[in-house]
Amino acid sequence: MSAKTPALLELRQAVRFWFEKLEPNSKVCVGVSGGADSLALAVAAKLEANNFNIDLIAVIVDHGLQEQSAEVASLTAKKLKVIGYEDIFIGKANVQLVDGLEASARRARYKVFEQAMETFSATTFLLGHTKNDQAEGVLLGLARGSGTKSLSGMQEVTGSYVRPFLNINRSTTEAACIEAGIEYWNDPHNLSSEFSRVRVRQNILPLIEREIGPGIIDALSRSAKILREDASALDEWADSVFAQINPTDIEISTLAILPIAVRSRVLRKAIYAAGAPAGSISASHLEPIEAYVSDWRGQGHTSLPGGVKVCRISGRLSLLQQDPIQP
Repeated sequence: MSAKTPALLELRQAVRFWFEKLEPNSKVCVGVSGGADSLALAVAAKLEANNFNIDLIAVIVDHGLQEQSAEVASLTAKKLKVIGYEDIFIGKANVQLVDGLEASARRARYKVFEQAMETFSATTFLLGHTKNDQAEGVLLGLARGSGTKSLSGMQEVTGSYVRPFLNINRSTTEAACIEAGIEYWNDPHNLSSEFSRVRVRQNILPLIEREIGPGIIDALSRSAKILREDASALDEWADSVFAQINPTDIEISTLAILPIAVRSRVLRKAIYAAGAPAGSISASHLEPIEAYVSDWRGQGHTSLPGGVKVCRISGRLSLLQQDPIQP
């Protein structure tokens, strides 16, 4: 395996940037599915870890969604041993279908990630998401009519999770695997048009490239970065307002002077504080709550997920949880 081929050098530089921020002897997990992105990450991380005295733990998730999933996990572990990994954690995901296969599998996968970090006392977890993943996510967000936060895509750092390749194209990770002489696995789910992300990858992005011109992935990635910066500023503004109010009893006048982009964030935070399940409040849920502020005509109360009841009483917005089981 040559460490000086062009694609590998680019990936190593991306990983090095983050390793330079870590203390010597840090324990770092690397998520490896067996696909090109994660195997390229495993190779680049291993080559760089030797220069920083970093202990790497490869983490493989067996989702159990395909007949050969255990075989793929075992084969991936063998490849990692060839690369030089000694600590390899294989976790069985418990995928419970709640809100679609993709979302349910992701939730189960991150539970395995957390288990691996706890087992090895790791402080950092590397993930192989690329610029292509970012672009696909932005298009999916547009299709769903999502807000700024969703359209801003993934962050390079989210808690313990680091994504070194968010500014790197998927073709580079594939080239790096070829340079390293490693055969990567193509997940059949990544070829199934049953999944919206696959349709975006195989049909929508190529169509846009043909009709509008090349560079759409770079453009969408740049847009995500700009939106992420905007969303962060709005979040900070909303946080400062929220810290000064009683979230169960809010003066309408306090809300009315806020731009709607900030007000909606404050309202969402207040609803979650009242007991709504995390991630359960959509834009459609917020519409009647917003109307209490900007279009008041004597409306009655609104019931939200988690049994949260919202109503306007004497110039104030009242939020309370009546029945936590109530949908």
